[in-house]
Amino acid sequence: MKDLGSLMKQAQAMQEKLGAAQAELEQLVLLGQAGDGLVKVTLKGTGQITRVDIDESLMAPGEAELVGDLVAAAHADAKRQLDTRSAELMQKAAGPLAGMPGMPKF
Repeated sequence: MKDLGSLMKQAQAMQEKLGAAQAELEQLVLLGQAGDGLVKVTLKGTGQITRVDIDESLMAPGEAELVGDLVAAAHADAKRQLDTRSAELMQKAAGPLAGMPGMPKF
């Protein structure tokens, strides 16, 4: 039973680390870009878009579809960054228990 007690302590420590990693993740602010920086999307660690910046050169008649595509691409860029950071933080917090049966996959 000594091993079970040790495993339980490791699981509790991992749970605390996961909570801290989640709190850190929520504080992240990421910048996604598209069109060589013509469109920028600021994304919080919670996934919420807080800002969209569009270069004025794109504000011409007939460019609406292009602008929409660039906004979507910038958001996708920021979301990829968020997913990568999230997986890194959670895997680091899980430590040696990462990948064990019953544990979340990161």
